[in-house]
Amino acid sequence: MLDRFFYREKGLFLQSLHPLSALMYIAVLLVLTLMFNHPLYLLGLLAVTVTAIRAVDGIDAWKTFFKVSLGAVFVIIIVNAVTVRAGETVIWHGPYIPVFGKLDVSLEAVCYGADMGLRLLDIMSIFCLYNFIIHPDRVMDLLSRFSSKSALVLSLASRMYPAMVSRLDSIREVQAARGVDFNAGTLKERMGKYAVLIKILLLTSLEDSLETAEAMYARAFGSGRRSHYVRDVWRLRDSVCLTASLLALGAATYGWAKGLGTFSFYPRLAYLIDGYTGIVFFFTVIFLLSFPLMLSWGWHNCPFIKSKI
Repeated sequence: MLDRFFYREKGLFLQSLHPLSALMYIAVLLVLTLMFNHPLYLLGLLAVTVTAIRAVDGIDAWKTFFKVSLGAVFVIIIVNAVTVRAGETVIWHGPYIPVFGKLDVSLEAVCYGADMGLRLLDIMSIFCLYNFIIHPDRVMDLLSRFSSKSALVLSLASRMYPAMVSRLDSIREVQAARGVDFNAGTLKERMGKYAVLIKILLLTSLEDSLETAEAMYARAFGSGRRSHYVRDVWRLRDSVCLTASLLALGAATYGWAKGLGTFSFYPRLAYLIDGYTGIVFFFTVIFLLSFPLMLSWGWHNCPFIKSKI
């Protein structure tokens, strides 16, 4: 059940990108999310990210991220509304509370909390996209060129959780086939059944670690220059996507330095759309970030484009 949250090879365009190109695209989305605080820009970044998630067939798993994020967004709005007194547009006069003072809720505080919640949703969606387009081993193989031993430790750590989840599901299915009902009995009895699961999981994990160590020893790990089982090939699609990502980052940095992409919440809300320049800048950044998605559509629907990139 939890496997749908992890990487699965589906032969899609975004999954075929070189890990450096894919990582740069993810990094640019994340940097721009942290850079901008304008609601329209955050919504645009969210739209691009969700479209990319749909392109790698991960929208069902993203819905779970979305539901979890909604709860966090609601908490952020409530906490910010009742603790911040900087807004001038008071929409509710509350009672006096000892220590906290008079509980007044302003429109600016609510909007700022909603904006921060939207940024959190963007970040969670970006990491969700990362899970679907880049295999962890490919990332670690890229990092191993700089530090092979550290990359190996990171690779083993990153695969530990999904491997344990998969192993736990298998153990539970075997126990259920033997007649163990994990939903029957008192709380103490159910805890005892799950304790047996954890015990078996620990034993199998120790056996796996020993097998990994034996395999590393048999292959003479650390005795010389490392070999490559599979080498990632740099293609035209990687150059195009990397260029689009760097152009989007450059344009966003230039616009941010000019005051574009920022929004003033206090003491009063600024205008949502302020001038023609901001609109052009917004669509330029979104277009550059959407260019890999356009290539993905063309790669899947046009044999000519697929043959060229």
